[in-house]
Amino acid sequence: MSDYYKYTSKARMDKAINSLLGILEGIAIDSLLNEQETGYLATWLIEHQEYAGRHPFNELLPVIARSIQDNVISFDEHEEIVWLCEKFRSTEYYSDNAADLQRLQAILVGVAADEKITKEELLGLSDWMSDHEHLRSCYPYDEIDSLIVHTLTDQQIDPHEHENLLMFFSEFSEIKPKAKLMDSKYSPTITGICAANPLINFPESVFCFTGESKHFIREELSIQVVDRGGSVVKGVSRKLNYLVVGANGNPCWKYACYGLKIEKAIDLRKEGYQIVIVHDDDFHDAVVL
Repeated sequence: MSDYYKYTSKARMDKAINSLLGILEGIAIDSLLNEQETGYLATWLIEHQEYAGRHPFNELLPVIARSIQDNVISFDEHEEIVWLCEKFRSTEYYSDNAADLQRLQAILVGVAADEKITKEELLGLSDWMSDHEHLRSCYPYDEIDSLIVHTLTDQQIDPHEHENLLMFFSEFSEIKPKAKLMDSKYSPTITGICAANPLINFPESVFCFTGESKHFIREELSIQVVDRGGSVVKGVSRKLNYLVVGANGNPCWKYACYGLKIEKAIDLRKEGYQIVIVHDDDFHDAVVL
């Protein structure tokens, strides 16, 4: 493994800078900085000491260390570190999309750093998402977008929703939240995995259906797709474009109840395949409006 690492160290450093930039955006996304979030930066600093003698980390790490030595990071210090990250960012190893996805995942880590997710943080995250819609259909953009939309429907975050958000955001962190969250009885509902307001293009697209639609029988679903230039398959694969999920009679399906099709689609999304998971209601709107 060490022989492999010596050939990938520059790429890993580029990813580390993209991730640090995302963490910085995440911890300040609500325009507030607290001691726990500063502590997260201290942990990040320790975990990246292997790069301390290499450019640009030999310039970046001392600035971070000075900024957090009093356990409080000011907004001026925060902006200085962000400026340095932007200065040292590279697209040599990662495309703009890949770099932005690394930032997005790190933003989630920053938002969850103090294990408290507020409405203000979700609104700030929503603004960032709106500015980066080129990431739509890429994991985990759609999942986050859906969680935000459905969480803020009533303009508040209840304990159940907070638990779901914290669990999902913490998936991208090497520093896990308290053990009790790992055994949480909560898991995201169907609205947490289906894309919010998805753009559905039918011509030459491949569709698969799972669950029971409350709008169409299965034969009608296939006809709607084929009549619009698409095709329908029975199973989930890398060639799939859309997985349409029907939840008739059970609108609160949990992850564990979805079955193999959704589980496989989620796994493929995590691997980088742009499969859009569509709720039955959104599919209906796409064919009748």
